[in-house]
Amino acid sequence: MDLSLLMEKFNVKGRLVTLAPFGSGNINDTFLAVYRNTFTETQVVLQRVNRKVFPRPEEIMRNMHAITLHCHEKLERDAMSGRDDRVWQMPRIVKTKDGRDFACDEKGEVWRVITRILSAHAFDTAQGPEHALECGSALGHFHYLLADLPPESVTDPLPGFHVTSGYLRQYDRTLRSKHAQALLNASVEAKRLAKYVDERRDFALCLERAEAAGELKRRMFHGDPKVNNIMIDDFTGKGTAMIDLDTVSPGLVQIDVGDAVRSICNPAGEEEPNLGKVAFDENLFLAFMKGYMREAGVFMTAADRDHLYDAVRLLPFELGLRFFQDYLAGDRYFKTRQPGQNLNRARVQFRLCESIEAREGTIRAILQRL
Repeated sequence: MDLSLLMEKFNVKGRLVTLAPFGSGNINDTFLAVYRNTFTETQVVLQRVNRKVFPRPEEIMRNMHAITLHCHEKLERDAMSGRDDRVWQMPRIVKTKDGRDFACDEKGEVWRVITRILSAHAFDTAQGPEHALECGSALGHFHYLLADLPPESVTDPLPGFHVTSGYLRQYDRTLRSKHAQALLNASVEAKRLAKYVDERRDFALCLERAEAAGELKRRMFHGDPKVNNIMIDDFTGKGTAMIDLDTVSPGLVQIDVGDAVRSICNPAGEEEPNLGKVAFDENLFLAFMKGYMREAGVFMTAADRDHLYDAVRLLPFELGLRFFQDYLAGDRYFKTRQPGQNLNRARVQFRLCESIEAREGTIRAILQRL
């Protein structure tokens, strides 16, 4: 398919001078388009919304319309009031020439164009406490922007995402298979991880119970706040935007916090074979939470704060459970490059969870001070 012809459907001024693959994302096909005229250059991002991951891409685009409209209006109000110490940004949907948010190709695939955040980039790992602080600020500000958007105005793009009880049920179904039993019987380490899961079943439901009891309420959460979805300004070093908005949905903001610090506060990363190197970095956590609470503290309740430690502990357990289940199921979901990779990924996440448990007192003390 000639993507340059597809780009002609969108309202971008200037002449298209290049259109090339862009970024390292694994979900949507993404291309960078550069337009120029005599005076200016415009850079936009063309993406195909992946139906295998998001079966209803039209709903993804309705969500993005509602989310970006709400946030842009709030950003403009805040800029007028002088509330912020920086210029916060958010991608904008580029309309088609007939006023729509997306275009379809001859196969019915949904394509969109969004503006690119310029003079900023994301990192794959935490670069130190200052970077962690700015990551926390960006996520906290994102939650602040969406705190007053009614959750019912957005469709859940991935039902069951970050619902730990559902992952446990899937794990239990997998355990009953002959393939899973054979892997367990052949590996002392797999048996150890299975015991680890069983010992934490009750804890795994902590946030769901808190929500059911009315202690926590659903707002809007990002769904994938990993460090490489947080844009840092090239000139000021400050957080400037959250990107990759497809998973934004009604949920608990605590889950985003737990997921973000899971990736930011483990410098060893998800693939480290030496578990002795896997540890929760308290300095990075303190910096991240300072930035987060500076922006999100205006809407968080006492109960919201009380359950932050639970989320920090839960998210590495949840991801470890998903890796372990996939290993026992034959590596059907997460991509692997060698046998046992998902087993090792699960080991890393469970060790990170253990490191968090060992530091519970310190982590809770940090959260109480903020």
